[in-house]
Amino acid sequence: MAGPVDRGIYLASRSPRRRELLSQIGVRYHLLLFRERGETGGSRTEVDETPLAGELADAYVERLARAKAQLGWQRMQQRNLPAAPVLAADTTVSLRGEIFGKPESREDAARMLAALSDTTHEVLTGIALKHGERLESALSRSEVRFKPLSPAEIRDYVATGEADDKAGAYAIQGRAARFIVELRGSYSGVMGLPLYETALLLERIAVPERAQPSVAARRA
Repeated sequence: MAGPVDRGIYLASRSPRRRELLSQIGVRYHLLLFRERGETGGSRTEVDETPLAGELADAYVERLARAKAQLGWQRMQQRNLPAAPVLAADTTVSLRGEIFGKPESREDAARMLAALSDTTHEVLTGIALKHGERLESALSRSEVRFKPLSPAEIRDYVATGEADDKAGAYAIQGRAARFIVELRGSYSGVMGLPLYETALLLERIAVPERAQPSVAARRA
């Protein structure tokens, strides 16, 4: 008899990068999308991504991932969809304690890139998997060093539009790859879905809770 993961999962994300990464490791998934900001015809369903006062970046991304997985599970039930695990993720960049999420404008994107120029910053991705009463989560932490960026390089990159919806205003798998001197950690985590941690959560959900050994992933 097929387990919950064998039958596929729901991905509560609009990110095409996360879809590509799940496909890379052979995970069957169905998209479970929330409303975009500004859509009408129903209540707001997106998660508020405003950091809490004094919240650290690692706690922030894991909190958002768990909230998105919870919300995705609720939406699955409201739509009377067949029950399956719901996977969600959130990525942010942290520099000297400041959280760099998605830029609010291209001017904001240029500000972020100027701050990241010639520095080493952290990229943190929280992932969460919800199935029934269980909510598993994990955190991927990577360090990325940028070369010094000239104002012209920042201007030209921002003009491509690639920074518009990316945490920290850059995409490692895109044109910004030429900015990166060094990466320590998970390439897929910097892209937005750390595959090692994701596979661990999928394996954990597939095993009955009473049969599981202790692992580092935090549970609800």
